[in-house]
Amino acid sequence: MGQILEYIKMALSNIRANKGRSFLTMLGIIIGISSVITIMGVGNGFEEEMNEQLAAFAGGQIYIYTNSEGQKNDEYLNSEDMETIEELEGVSGTSPDYMETGTTLAPKGTFDVTLRGGGTAQEEISGIKIVSGRYYNKGDISTGSHVCVIRKKDALKAFGTEDILGMNLEVSLYNNTVDMTIIGISESKNEDNMVSYDYAGDSISLEMPYTAFEAFGWETSESIYSFYVTTDGTVESGVVAQNALQLLNRRHYSQGEEYYQMQDYNDQVGQVNSMLGMITGFISFVAGISLLVGGIGVMNIMLVSVTERTREIGIRKSLGAKTSSITLQFLAESAIISCIGGLIGVVIGIGLAHAICSVPTLGFPPGIHVSTILFATLFSSGIGIFFGLYPARKAAKLSPIEALRRN
Repeated sequence: MGQILEYIKMALSNIRANKGRSFLTMLGIIIGISSVITIMGVGNGFEEEMNEQLAAFAGGQIYIYTNSEGQKNDEYLNSEDMETIEELEGVSGTSPDYMETGTTLAPKGTFDVTLRGGGTAQEEISGIKIVSGRYYNKGDISTGSHVCVIRKKDALKAFGTEDILGMNLEVSLYNNTVDMTIIGISESKNEDNMVSYDYAGDSISLEMPYTAFEAFGWETSESIYSFYVTTDGTVESGVVAQNALQLLNRRHYSQGEEYYQMQDYNDQVGQVNSMLGMITGFISFVAGISLLVGGIGVMNIMLVSVTERTREIGIRKSLGAKTSSITLQFLAESAIISCIGGLIGVVIGIGLAHAICSVPTLGFPPGIHVSTILFATLFSSGIGIFFGLYPARKAAKLSPIEALRRN
């Protein structure tokens, strides 16, 4: 142990004696490690932020629809299918995907209006929070109540105030005009997120029970093309999806026909993660090429050091120094140079990752993990040992007589 410490002291002494050269040797390692840390930090941070927002936005959602073959055979879904699926274990609600545009007359004028009809799961799917009043409930859905929820910004646009609970909006669609009573005011949970679900443009958005579309002439209980299923987390969404498909096939006597298909949003999140991981890994690999260049730089400088210190090596070997001692001395020096460069690179990389992620358009924490820092540090030390091995062995194999003969 004492001998190894002596080698480390000698290596540090030689590095201090050649500060400029040592720093230039470290530069390739510093650039490589800092690049890898920065890219992985930003990439992992982006992936974690995206996962969090996708989970909040669509986590546990399943989309069930009638495929083209089912549509040819008029094997559409219906409201009873949704009610039956809601009884399955792990299901928190269902909602069809009804959307239409019409017009509305409000105190501030006439506006285009986007009507979105949903079921028991629509509040969760929409990614909203109620700031005043309430969302429509199962009772409103079963009776087809003419009630609606309006976004806060749309309330200000149409009425000039948020104090509108209980007021009516006159909505026209398909030559039918219906008074919709406002029971709730909402705002988006995801307004500042990368993933958001909001309605664009100048139209006013209303959310209402899908059965309320019957007032405009729709038949809402039959011929439903698709609907969403939300899960409560007690059962894996994939299991819930398979159970739901089996139930639908039993109800419609369509086993083997595959009229009904599903999309599990958790699977899509996994695909996004896989793609982001591949991109981050590839860019990190490209950045890691500079580590190879840095390692070659370490080897070149160590070869120069061996040439400069040939006489010193000859003296040490003539005094009885073992080949292993000479090898360890030079390996220690190359490893320390790489390790110091790696540590500097880690600090710079962490700083750059924080700086990039703090840009207002991004605004998420970098995903810098302890394992990444340890890997980078050990990898940089490994580069020093690997590329320092050849110069160290060359120094150790010098003949004492030949070494002393050189100037």
